[in-house]
Amino acid sequence: MEDELLKIFNDDRQQIGVATREEVHEKGYWHETFHCWFLKQEKDELFLYLQLRSDRKKDYPNLLDITAAGHILANETIQDGIREINEEIGIDVAIEQLISLGTIDYCVVKENFIDKEIAHVYLYHSNHTLDDFHLQEEEVSGVVKVALNDFEQLWFGESDSIYIHGFKQEHHEKRVPIDITVGKEMFVPHDVLFYQTVINRIKEAKT
Repeated sequence: MEDELLKIFNDDRQQIGVATREEVHEKGYWHETFHCWFLKQEKDELFLYLQLRSDRKKDYPNLLDITAAGHILANETIQDGIREINEEIGIDVAIEQLISLGTIDYCVVKENFIDKEIAHVYLYHSNHTLDDFHLQEEEVSGVVKVALNDFEQLWFGESDSIYIHGFKQEHHEKRVPIDITVGKEMFVPHDVLFYQTVINRIKEAKT
């Protein structure tokens, strides 16, 4: 995976070449990713589905993240990124079913790792239940749902914790229920502004 080739961009978002995924994160090149957020209506309430990253992941293991996301390879179009949905969570979705939320740039820096992403963000109105998700265990170890209003309150500082419900997959298909309250520390440390921007764009596009 570290040998995957990605397009790299300068600070003006002009492509300047191609580099391996490892080099991209070592040198801090801007690169493209695909994000898809699943939104589900249940009666009068909206819920987001979130993935629980596998404990095998090199980056951010055991943390909650976007429903499905991944890098766009050098030989792929933005639309090709939709493969991540089926690969990670086993749901078949056509690009025509997605609503574009535009691009969001963000940067995370930690020791020996610089992640500068040009994220192409999409919304999917889902009718799926938790039983419909089939996980790629190397990437994803669980799926949970959270009320959109609660998610908003957490990232806009109106609440310190939120309730999540779902499952964690253990030992090849054994599913253990998740019913807990979590704070921001349980989420991949995208910048707070990233989460706020996503929430605002979802609210604008949800109808």
